[in-house]
Amino acid sequence: MSPDPTPPTAVLTASNLTKSVAMPHHQLTILNAINLQVAGAESVAIVGDSGSGKSTLLGLLAGLDVPSSGSVSLMGRELQQLSEDQRAAVRAQHVGFVFQSFQLLPNLTALENVMLPLEITNSRDVQQRAAAMLDQVGLGNRQQHYPGQLSGGEQQRVALARAFVTEPDILFADEPTGNLDTHTGETIADQLFELNRSRSTTLVLVTHDLKLAARCQRTLTMNAGQLLAAAEPVS
Repeated sequence: MSPDPTPPTAVLTASNLTKSVAMPHHQLTILNAINLQVAGAESVAIVGDSGSGKSTLLGLLAGLDVPSSGSVSLMGRELQQLSEDQRAAVRAQHVGFVFQSFQLLPNLTALENVMLPLEITNSRDVQQRAAAMLDQVGLGNRQQHYPGQLSGGEQQRVALARAFVTEPDILFADEPTGNLDTHTGETIADQLFELNRSRSTTLVLVTHDLKLAARCQRTLTMNAGQLLAAAEPVS
């Protein structure tokens, strides 16, 4: 009998992750003892009602916030043991982000927005790499346009290009199609998963769109700060 295949390596692990905030008369628990592993190149959707803790969990997994207790390991680094500057350095090296609100800088062109993360990390061939990434998302002819001159779908494609241009190990996406019409959202989703496939980037996304979630290898459901689905990586 042949040996069992080697299990995939977890690039993201949350252990007993809890987030609470102090209210005037009580302690509000937003996340309660979350345990989760995500494997390299895996795609995972986190779904749930508004207020269930999805975006809070995403922020903790990405090191944008710190937990009240528990731990997050991102690419082998224990985030709770790092300073804010050190966490930012880990994100710059390993992480890309796509937000519902695009978060493009309005006074920079599409090309300049995509160049920005490369410039922050003192990368080489910044303009050429940014231009090539815009070509890949179908915006080669819109490089010199400002965000205000682009449609919502075009702005989200610029945000995708910006997220992928550094070739991140993990991409976090918070409602990446939430502000788009159905057709444009499907186009953005197609590009998101194509980039995930072609670059073997681990994808963790928060969404209300169950059709989008179904395209991921695994869906986790949040309810009142807890995960209701098995949280082990796909074998």
